[in-house]
Amino acid sequence: MAKESMKAREVKRRKIVAKYADKRKALKEAGDYEALQKLPKNASPVRLHNRCKLTGRPKGYIRQFGLSRVTFREMANQGLIPGVRKASW
Repeated sequence: MAKESMKAREVKRRKIVAKYADKRKALKEAGDYEALQKLPKNASPVRLHNRCKLTGRPKGYIRQFGLSRVTFREMANQGLIPGVRKASW
């Protein structure tokens, strides 16, 4: 489990990125890079990091499900993810 502060920090970053998205786009199209640099650092989408929705684990993230590989495997083995089953051949 990730610390609650780390999860909260990511949520805060997502809100800031969404807030400044239109402004960033307009400044980029205008080529005004000095004004872009004056925006908050966390307004850049590059600073976002994908995390597991259940545990907050930052590594081994599966985009399609929004889960880490560990959580995904546990849920798949329990049959909690529709359409996913263990491979056998």
